[in-house]
Amino acid sequence: MSHVISNLRNVLPRKTWHCRAVHRVSRVSQTTLIQQQRFKGNLSSPLVATKAIRHANQLVNWGRFIHTTQLCHKEIIPFKLSDIGEGIKEVTLKEWFVKEGDKVNQFDQICEVQSDKASVTITSRYDGIITKLHYQVDEIALVGTALVDIEVVETEKPSEEQEIQEGDAIQVGRSEESFHLPSQPLPLEKALAAPAVRRIAAEYKIDLKNVQGTGKDGRVLKEDILNYISTKATVAPSQQVATPLAPQVSGASTALPSTAPAQAPSPATIPFTPRSITAPSDRKEAIKGFTRTMIKTMSAANEIPHFGYCEEINVTDLMKLRRRLKDVAAQYNIKLTMMPLFLKSASLALSQYPILNSVLDLASDSIIYKGAHNIGVAMDTKLGLIVPNVKNVESKSILEIATDLQNLQKSALGGSVKPDDIRGGTFTISNIGSIGGTYAKPVILPPEVAIVAIGKVQTLPRFDKDGNVIAAQVINLSFSADHRLIDGATASRFCNLWKSYLEDAASMLLHLK
Repeated sequence: MSHVISNLRNVLPRKTWHCRAVHRVSRVSQTTLIQQQRFKGNLSSPLVATKAIRHANQLVNWGRFIHTTQLCHKEIIPFKLSDIGEGIKEVTLKEWFVKEGDKVNQFDQICEVQSDKASVTITSRYDGIITKLHYQVDEIALVGTALVDIEVVETEKPSEEQEIQEGDAIQVGRSEESFHLPSQPLPLEKALAAPAVRRIAAEYKIDLKNVQGTGKDGRVLKEDILNYISTKATVAPSQQVATPLAPQVSGASTALPSTAPAQAPSPATIPFTPRSITAPSDRKEAIKGFTRTMIKTMSAANEIPHFGYCEEINVTDLMKLRRRLKDVAAQYNIKLTMMPLFLKSASLALSQYPILNSVLDLASDSIIYKGAHNIGVAMDTKLGLIVPNVKNVESKSILEIATDLQNLQKSALGGSVKPDDIRGGTFTISNIGSIGGTYAKPVILPPEVAIVAIGKVQTLPRFDKDGNVIAAQVINLSFSADHRLIDGATASRFCNLWKSYLEDAASMLLHLK
């Protein structure tokens, strides 16, 4: 009988006896075993055959719970910060979306970093487990250094001889019927939200787990966090209940009110707040983000010899035109302001004076005339001053310019301006009048050679062509140019042409493309 069992062991696949890990099961056909032994002549008698069948059944039952697995190799890969363009060498780490021990998949958000020009969300390129975070929040990370370490599992695929049908897989010690998926979803470790929403939550110190998300898969939208803030800020007014004075009762009679004259109320005392003996302590803050960009840019601009020029422009007719076009633009869900008209008229003037749309390249001792009019618009945001630009103004309509400008403003207010929105500017307009002020001395943004600041609209008395005093709507332009390339005469002629387009808006129709 022993030789029968030995032969059965030889018949069984080697994989049936290998139980290093649980992956897939090998099944053995009882009929196949018996037929193979009968073919070899080992089952010569019914008794031997019966015993062989019984042992074969036992081996088959064992085989149902014997499993094999793939060979796994774990490797820790440093996830490095790649180059994000614009010659940026370092970034500030603003927020971690993962922690050590978290499992991540490809394209999952790892962290958010802020460069000198924009905020960027870094996503994972691997599937694995986070083993180490190399930086803390608000620390400076250098391009090319590791942000996190990710443990990646690499598997060796079994050979064709070891391949087993997936339908035959049975877990050791548990029947197929005993395996059930959890009826309730597991709680998420972090709330799903965009970087702009996380920035708002960090500003108001709100845990996103407490905010009910209405987006897909429970994602917290911007409207959700704003509604949560407004609900939290609303404090129910305290209900003051006046306590009625109980009448004085003596036995069954009630005392009559006194007829003595009422005393005048004493004056309220002024609350005294003790003065602080010492002044608040000094506070030190690291230079980072857009403030760092401002320092670098203005330090480079200090090397440019600035030439200043100012002009007054009557925009009475232009504002009437804007009011007529405002309703038309509203049909396309576009809020038409004066800025798209300023940009388009400036582009028409730049076409006649391309030197103002150029770049001075000292390295090659040459002047580069830019073909595209990428006009930047200075915007004041919570993160500081940024200057995104509208691309190819020379080839766009006023409605297209207004659409691009509206999208840039939304991105700037949400803190999600892309690096492509900032790079490549050729001319800049700063609308200081939206905040206040009439004149300014704007500073050129290198490598550009000119910038214009627009003051607020004022209603002032002016003379018309017949000598009558009228109420005119006036703005002031403050122009700065690189005096190494642009002289006073060129700047004056450019401003005169631009002024003619703004004061007589119909004349722009002759030059629109």
